[in-house]
Amino acid sequence: MLKGHPRGLLVAFFANMGERFGFYTMMAILVLFLQARFGLTEEAAGDIYSWFYFGIYALALIGGILADYTKKYKAVIFAGIAIMLIGYASLAIPGMTLTVTVISLFVIAFGNGLFKGNLQAVVGQLYDDPKYSKMRDSAFMIFYMGINVGAFFAPFAATGVRNWWLKSNGLMHDGSLPSLCHQYLKGGLAETTQFSELANKASLTGPVADLGVFAQNYIEVFSRGYNYAFGIAAGAMIISMMVYIFFQKYLPNKEKQVAKADDTSASGKNSQTNPLAIFASLAAATVVTVLTGLVLDYKTGMAFGLFAAFVTWITMISTKEEKPKVTSLILVFFVVIFFWMSFHQNGLTLTFFARDYIVKEVSAFTYLFFDMWSILAVITTIGGLFVIFGKGKELMTRLIGAAMILVGGGFSYYFISNNDVSNAIAPEVFQSFNPLFIVALTTLVMGIFAMLNKAGKEPSTPKKIGIGMIIAAGGFLLVLIASIGLVSPHELAGQAVPDTSRVSPYWLVNSYLILTVAELFLSPMGLSFVSKVAPQRFQGLMQGGWLLATAVGNKLLFVGSYFWGRLDLWQLWLIFIVCCLVSAAFIFSIMKRLESATK
Repeated sequence: MLKGHPRGLLVAFFANMGERFGFYTMMAILVLFLQARFGLTEEAAGDIYSWFYFGIYALALIGGILADYTKKYKAVIFAGIAIMLIGYASLAIPGMTLTVTVISLFVIAFGNGLFKGNLQAVVGQLYDDPKYSKMRDSAFMIFYMGINVGAFFAPFAATGVRNWWLKSNGLMHDGSLPSLCHQYLKGGLAETTQFSELANKASLTGPVADLGVFAQNYIEVFSRGYNYAFGIAAGAMIISMMVYIFFQKYLPNKEKQVAKADDTSASGKNSQTNPLAIFASLAAATVVTVLTGLVLDYKTGMAFGLFAAFVTWITMISTKEEKPKVTSLILVFFVVIFFWMSFHQNGLTLTFFARDYIVKEVSAFTYLFFDMWSILAVITTIGGLFVIFGKGKELMTRLIGAAMILVGGGFSYYFISNNDVSNAIAPEVFQSFNPLFIVALTTLVMGIFAMLNKAGKEPSTPKKIGIGMIIAAGGFLLVLIASIGLVSPHELAGQAVPDTSRVSPYWLVNSYLILTVAELFLSPMGLSFVSKVAPQRFQGLMQGGWLLATAVGNKLLFVGSYFWGRLDLWQLWLIFIVCCLVSAAFIFSIMKRLESATK
């Protein structure tokens, strides 16, 4: 898979994998931590979550500008890693106030802004060499795998640490309890029968005598377990830093190259500080902020205003030759806003759905997929099947495949035999399925694209993005079907969801499978499209623009948490289905223009 690629790709792969492990360890539990520790409603937690996710990507614009201006991409990336480490370490300290927590999240977002877009830009620079240029799409697919290898293990790490700490304090995990604990302590729980039953079940030291003492203790222990999980994220950042320090020599040094921007017209260069462009971008930001604020709210308006300012500024400072490419990128940026608004519900409303509407306990077989060691055994078995039955394999390779089947299958049987009849599962673990499917399907999707390429039928990069939007709609359609007939959050009146309104985990797992296929068609292809189309002097900036569009989409995540307690569940999922289908229709309506920009 790495044959023919420059060595720098592997460095970027592992540096990114470590950082993403830390990031997704945090994201798997962030909204759950905010609610458990501070007693926030879904809407309030979703607001913080969406602002943080907005900052993660919007601040990449600053990172891109800084790297493009100094040409010191590698130095900016290292600074980002160091700053993120500080933020994660701060979150790991138990007992911090909500204000300190939010400041720590901003520090992480700022560091990520320096790191994420510029590492992507450096990967693109590796393939500016004509010798590697034809491998750009596959390179970003491989790079994307690094993100998801780290992300796969992250939820298991977070859940394992949290459950270990609960058990050490004589408690068991129950995602319904933190909300009930906060309601009880605030005097807002009129009926305590359900709370008492769940508390007794979660207590490993016997029946609960005082619900008030139990509630206070459960909140403290539960949230502290998450603090320790944030410490795991900090450790991952240290590993990522070490990889980057020792092997960054294999990444290109842009500052030592003669910038191609120097060959553009003087007006093109000087326009970056053109007062008219700055004034126009500020005016656009103001108008869009006000108009969006009147329709939605001014916090969302500021996000769209920033995007409008970026679009106006980059358009005005572009030369005549650069404008067609810049305009094409902006159109794609607009579409991905609505993809990420929908897709990143996996850490918000889909996590709420996993916590509240998926059965709490599963069979011995199903539990294979919710325990890290047993799912690795399953992966080994399936991997062995692909190895042994693959085409053109040598005898030794087939023997290795057979050994994988025997070892993986043997351990899988052992785990099934030793699992209980009924096994508790945690909502965070569902977020491991998306990265697992990414890693498992990347090679398959790359193979399909390669086969279509040989036949002269491979879809263009913009067409892959449009197809991805349609597939994403299918993922939410599956959750919509699962939600029909379930009691909706606005009907619960503060009580936990009854077991009669809990469904099989396979509904959500298969939804993640479909959304993962959509992501493979859109996200790595989008990164490739940006690196291919962006003018040379705007490489970091346009990667920042892609991430800014992602940021605006992430700010719109609040749409899910806002309507969580206001609409029936099926109506909520319908919003995202419509957004994905309308975005796909727009992409296909401008397809010729986008395809011409890549030539």
